[in-house]
Amino acid sequence: MAVCPLCNALQQLIAYCSNCQAQLEDCGKVSDFLDPYGHYNDDETVKMGDGYPDTATGSICPHLLACMQCGSDEVRFIQLT
Repeated sequence: MAVCPLCNALQQLIAYCSNCQAQLEDCGKVSDFLDPYGHYNDDETVKMGDGYPDTATGSICPHLLACMQCGSDEVRFIQLT
């Protein structure tokens, strides 16, 4: 079974804002941000409803990254291991 290295604290993502070059903060899975009760669902159900068609078929986990400096955010797709 593949796991997300960020969700399971196996790795730390270091990424920088494309607007102001400040370090981005990992805010967790997009599905957790959009649906605070989503963690009660199984992973397959969450992947079908997260808005990204590739998460249901691919081995990726979309994470929301936010810039605390300028307020911008972006989604990065993390490869499951």
